[in-house]
Amino acid sequence: MTTKPQLHFIHGNSFPAGTYTQMFAYLQPHYDIQALDMHGHNPAYPVTEDWPNLVQEVIDTLAAKYHEPVILLGHSLGGLLALMAASQRPDLVRCVLMIDSPVISGWRAWFLKGMKLFGQLKKFSPAQFSERRRTLWRSKEEALAHFASKENFSLWSPDALRDYIEHGMLPHKDGIQLKFNREIETAIYMTLPSNLGRLVSKGWKVPIGFVGGTDSFECKQGGLASTRKIVAENFVQIKAGHLLPMEMPKETAEAVHHMLRKLTKINCSQ
Repeated sequence: MTTKPQLHFIHGNSFPAGTYTQMFAYLQPHYDIQALDMHGHNPAYPVTEDWPNLVQEVIDTLAAKYHEPVILLGHSLGGLLALMAASQRPDLVRCVLMIDSPVISGWRAWFLKGMKLFGQLKKFSPAQFSERRRTLWRSKEEALAHFASKENFSLWSPDALRDYIEHGMLPHKDGIQLKFNREIETAIYMTLPSNLGRLVSKGWKVPIGFVGGTDSFECKQGGLASTRKIVAENFVQIKAGHLLPMEMPKETAEAVHHMLRKLTKINCSQ
């Protein structure tokens, strides 16, 4: 009996791991998938500038959960956490695949630092929306209708949206509420690392890859030059936006599987 490769998934900001159930379904025939449901919510690993505690949470999770290096797959926030964790502890990681996680460095990193210094980051960040995000609905049906009416969520596959309602909500005395704390979501956006430049030029002890969306605003805003320097030829985009795992779960899973087959054959031991 052949044992499937172990894959540890790290979710994007505000989306608990269960939101990605549709993409997981296409990957599970090939991989043993595990994930922490929500990052940023353990008081032992609070959200701070440049996310060092979130990275440590990933490292500690890998060290406790696995007995050998694993594939790290992360979307958006998750891809950056995977990259930073692999930089610190390559012994825990077999390879890293970032899903639409642009690495910000160079002049964009200096611009980011400046916006933080002068208190202007919120104007250019999803934090302007997350800090006032609605958190309570009377029922799952009402929540589903609410999100389906939003432009970004309207692009999602219907099953992925239902998974978000199922796995991204908690019971409340007045109905249901968002599971992912909006203050934590906002804090993650406001502490986006501006110190990733050192990762761009360094050598890597594990293979790094990227699967993104051609219509991703986040990639257009953050730029992809630095990301391309890190992943080199291990770069592919599909016709989708930033939330491609939920918009096109089957196509995203296929691109991920194809890239992982490539990455797991690369030897970076030199």
